[in-house]
Amino acid sequence: MPLNRRTFLEGSVAAGAGAAALVAGTAPAAQAHGRPPKRYSFTVMGTTDLHGHVFNWDYFTDREFDDKAHNDVGLAKISTLVEQVRKEKGRRNTLLIDAGDTIQGTQLSYYYAKIDPITARRGPVHPMAQAMNAIGYDAAALGNHEFNYGIPVLRKFEEQCDFPLLGANALDAKTLRPAFRPYSMHRLRTPCGRDVRVAVLGLTNPGIALWDKANVQGRMVFPGLEEQAAKWVPKLRSMGADVVIVSAHSGSSGTSSYGDQLPYVENAAALVAEQVPGIDAILVGHAHTEIAEYRVTNKETGKDVVLSEPLKWGQRLTLFGFDLVWEKGRWVVEKVGAQVLNSNTVAEDARITRLLTDEHRKVVAYVNQVIGTSTVAMSTAEAAWKDEPIIDLINHVQAETVRAALAGGEHAALPVLSQASCFSRTAGIPAGQVTIKDAAGLYPFENTLEARVLTGAQLKDYLEYSAKYYVRTPAGAPVEPAKLTNAEGTPDYNYDALYGLTYEIDIARAVGSRIVNLSFEGRPVDPAARFVLAVNNYRASGGGAFPHIAGAPQVWANSDEIRNTIIQWVRAKGTVDPGQFASVGWKLTRDGVPVF
Repeated sequence: MPLNRRTFLEGSVAAGAGAAALVAGTAPAAQAHGRPPKRYSFTVMGTTDLHGHVFNWDYFTDREFDDKAHNDVGLAKISTLVEQVRKEKGRRNTLLIDAGDTIQGTQLSYYYAKIDPITARRGPVHPMAQAMNAIGYDAAALGNHEFNYGIPVLRKFEEQCDFPLLGANALDAKTLRPAFRPYSMHRLRTPCGRDVRVAVLGLTNPGIALWDKANVQGRMVFPGLEEQAAKWVPKLRSMGADVVIVSAHSGSSGTSSYGDQLPYVENAAALVAEQVPGIDAILVGHAHTEIAEYRVTNKETGKDVVLSEPLKWGQRLTLFGFDLVWEKGRWVVEKVGAQVLNSNTVAEDARITRLLTDEHRKVVAYVNQVIGTSTVAMSTAEAAWKDEPIIDLINHVQAETVRAALAGGEHAALPVLSQASCFSRTAGIPAGQVTIKDAAGLYPFENTLEARVLTGAQLKDYLEYSAKYYVRTPAGAPVEPAKLTNAEGTPDYNYDALYGLTYEIDIARAVGSRIVNLSFEGRPVDPAARFVLAVNNYRASGGGAFPHIAGAPQVWANSDEIRNTIIQWVRAKGTVDPGQFASVGWKLTRDGVPVF
């Protein structure tokens, strides 16, 4: 349920009354001279970016998940690790929290948002809620992808969870009061005196305001993490919190992918640790990186704050270890450390897999539905450095969809281009039968399609920015594809290829001057010419900080996922034939000589 003023005030009063009772109550007698101080240790376990993974299963390939590092995924694996820790530490000496991005990412989570939605009358309970309830989560922060399916789905999921969803910086747009619970307070019983009170403050990502603008505009606002942490941490301490943990769906790098469109930092966890006194540890999310332990010194107190980010999808479980000492009538944090456990070291918890066997089978049957045929096999294996037909398929569908939508209108005469990224290097369309999982695997995100108008000069800037993805490689030097991409940490999904133009990317040149022979229909692109770009909503709203696109005029938008648009297109056509849409529109060169 949403947090209204009454429930919020009642919770605060109750917490304050509890703290007052503790102060007024009988504290343990003062330490006798020479006796060792009383101590207590407990463990906080953490996950993040689960993205709909319950089973160690890849629904896009319809087989057990595996990668080059032989990681495993899913809550069933996490459950086994959690039970091992609880057995070792004692259940009453542990808490389990999450840092967000829970209900989007797999066909399992998609199915129960769109195909058999949890919001339907007498609808099902979301598999992630079922699994997390069974495992016994104590709290979870909101992630940005929680908002992908709209607020009604999120609210239903929240209702189905036995634990609170926290978001201190997710505010009602009209009242500017918390739209979700800002924090949760947990008591841990100790064998020596007063209970330990552990506060968990949830913070989510300000980028939601851009990335899910259609779902949240006018309804919620998302101020910066530092600002809200500075507001809430002192309150939690005044309520009697002995330990304050932040669960933040925000990376630690201090960077943003949306440029200057928002005054808040996207990856602000380390800034929160540095700027806000009173925090003991931060569970980091959002960045999909593994950080076992990272210490940040708070500027005001000089004390270290311990950060940890477990790897995405349930591949890792963070363990924060807290050692407390009883001093002057209260518990004081003496030491904090963190480590991560690898889920590939354990078997799935049969209790969790049995719980969701029926849901798993339904989704497997769904993704294996045949929707058409393909004349040839297509793969993304080399799509990060070559213009491959499989990426052309995405772009062709997007351009065709936008062109049809604009037909007969004032922008019908403008040329329609399209952008697409190689989201996965393991996606493919087989020769012969094409299933939902094949088509969906090309587009694992719930992005929707928009149309924006850009000039030729703006498109040139756009492509120059995209081309920073490649490592500068002098003419004549050997080229290793594995070392050619992802320059400066640029992820694959932030490299865009444009469809409808022809151009070369000279990787021997410096960033900003790499686009050569940019042409449209055989002629150099006129800098003043206007084009319509079919673009996903993430990119259009500033994701990746590409130039010009966020401020470009929007001439059309669709609420359906691009993934579904591709599935519907294949169904309608019946046959996928690259000969009808594929061409080599771009290539990598050095001094005019093709690299491949």
